[in-house]
Amino acid sequence: MAVYFIGMSKGGLPMVAMLGVPILSIFIPPAKAAGLLLPMYILADLYAIWLFRGSYSARNLKILIPASAIGILLAFLFVSRIPTAATELLVALIGLGYLASAWRKRLKKDDRARPADVPRGLFWGALAGFTSYISHAGGPPFQAYTLPQKMPKMVFAGTATILFACINWMKLPPYILAGQVTLESLEQIAVLAPLALFGAWSGYRVIRWLPEKVFFALINIALLAVSLRLLWDVWEAWGPAAV
Repeated sequence: MAVYFIGMSKGGLPMVAMLGVPILSIFIPPAKAAGLLLPMYILADLYAIWLFRGSYSARNLKILIPASAIGILLAFLFVSRIPTAATELLVALIGLGYLASAWRKRLKKDDRARPADVPRGLFWGALAGFTSYISHAGGPPFQAYTLPQKMPKMVFAGTATILFACINWMKLPPYILAGQVTLESLEQIAVLAPLALFGAWSGYRVIRWLPEKVFFALINIALLAVSLRLLWDVWEAWGPAAV
């Protein structure tokens, strides 16, 4: 089930991506779950890139891919000094902050699109790479930057798919060095690959069928759910019960 959800997220439904690691974490430690699933992400990425080969924002990718590489490098260098809960709190606040801003603009009936720009793209792209490396939570920074651009749904989904495919490939070497990706996790590809690929195909078919307004409404709902889930994880790590 976790692998199928990963595949669906790579097919253009990022709202189900958050389900993969939590489901597998019921049975094994979260860090091992993340490492075990990373090869599945990468495999599904390859198929998803082919699915979205004609639907993406080249300008955004030119800005975000190098920026995310900087974020991954910084995370690799400083991961031992940064509590995971601190990163999760930051990502949750980013998600909730974006939603509050979007709601305020909606009340003011301000529906103008904000074009892609280098300074904001470098900041949000680096933050997406940084948070994806530490806690697999790169979605909210990406969405905070791209949703105000009001791209068509297929372009938005294709841009997200290609960006996070690049991020996952860049995360692979340091994950191997850290022992999170092992020969065992690589061997799972042969067994679980068909499920991941079927999930990617299913997600792509669903996104093509969904009306654009419904798609972006689901993106916002998923962003809220991810932010609240991360706040809960922070509470469990730093709350009274953890003392």
